[in-house]
Amino acid sequence: MEVKIEESWKKALAPEFEKPYFQTLAANLHAEKRSGVTIYPPGPLIFNAFNLTPLDKVKVVIIGQDPYHGPGQAEGLSFSVPHGIAIPPSLVNIYKEISSDIGVDMSHKDGSLIGWARQGVFLLNAILTVRSGQAASHSRLGWSQFTDAVIRILSEHRSGLVFLLWGNFARTKKDLIDTSRHTVLEAAHPSPLARGAFFGCRHFSRTNEALVSEGLDPIDWTL
Repeated sequence: MEVKIEESWKKALAPEFEKPYFQTLAANLHAEKRSGVTIYPPGPLIFNAFNLTPLDKVKVVIIGQDPYHGPGQAEGLSFSVPHGIAIPPSLVNIYKEISSDIGVDMSHKDGSLIGWARQGVFLLNAILTVRSGQAASHSRLGWSQFTDAVIRILSEHRSGLVFLLWGNFARTKKDLIDTSRHTVLEAAHPSPLARGAFFGCRHFSRTNEALVSEGLDPIDWTL
């Protein structure tokens, strides 16, 4: 089937797009849209993470759960919201940890993480769509099978990546990653519901140390 996605990802994921589960997933999405259901993110942004970070440019992988379900929030990147949208609580805590970890002022930064994506931070939600106002409403459509395949491709076809697994859900993905080829950093979820357990993980400095050890440029987290 025809999917609008960056060419390197399109080639790597071609077998997934032809599988029955993905055909059913696509049909269900189209049926919901025809019935008047509002789905986030907008169609052109569903594969935004892939389009901003080609397969051979990925250096860091941050795995989220599903998109924000409020109007104007989802832009196809985990934890990210478009310019001008209020910064969600989890991202506020991420910025606090960056500030304390690497000693930078994040007060200038809004909620869009496109600057990270363009540096090689692959911001992957395990579920790529959601119904308006209904969190996790597309969790059974088949997206997890698709994004598990994405993680396996990254693990098998790349080396020296840094995977950041925040919270119990993201940690379930560790079995998909070859830890002999990649760095995996685990922490509590940055959500306020985790009561601050995320703070002190130092994942941002540790990520950059791992990248430099691989001969790669570190991420400028202030962008």
